[in-house]
Amino acid sequence: MTERAVRVVLADDHPIIRDGLAALLTATEGIEVVGTAQSGDEAVRLAVTERPDVLVVDLHMPGGIDGVEATRTVRSAAPEVGILVLTMLDDDATVRAALDAGASGYVLKGDSRQQIVRAIHAVAAGASILGSGVSRQAPGAAPDPFAELTARERQVLEMLATGSSTAAIAARLGVAAKTVTNNLSAIFAKLGVAGRTEAALLARDHGLGRP
Repeated sequence: MTERAVRVVLADDHPIIRDGLAALLTATEGIEVVGTAQSGDEAVRLAVTERPDVLVVDLHMPGGIDGVEATRTVRSAAPEVGILVLTMLDDDATVRAALDAGASGYVLKGDSRQQIVRAIHAVAAGASILGSGVSRQAPGAAPDPFAELTARERQVLEMLATGSSTAAIAARLGVAAKTVTNNLSAIFAKLGVAGRTEAALLARDHGLGRP
């Protein structure tokens, strides 16, 4: 039985980038482009009407709202839509703003085609993912910010940082998905983070889950 293609809406105000990416993804097996947008307002409208698996959105766009606000609005109006930021911006404040707004993934336009496709599939599967170019240092962080984690929790966090879903982590560890969910809840509480993407970003800041 053939797997259903991942349905994607693309939002970017640059026609060359938008059309080029649409062509690239249309030619990629397992991905279906169901709409393109050139503004934040249009991105929200298409995300709500088309209900794609993934909205791929740039951050700087014309119109009433930018990519960060579009992300926040879609997260509220259509929470089942996964959001992947694809941008040239890699400063810490922008990355944090996008993740706080509800993006599940953040990749750079300079990343390879394979990395972008992988990120789309990861977000569609409910995982969090950060592109290879998104690397942050945490000034003033303790030598080991994960000292309170158990060995199993640290193992789960490292797999989360690679973009693994709860189901994938459970399968690799040979435990129930509920056990992984409980581990993640404990990790979030101990690290003082709001959820998966923030935990993954913190882990990658400190070298976990990176090649």
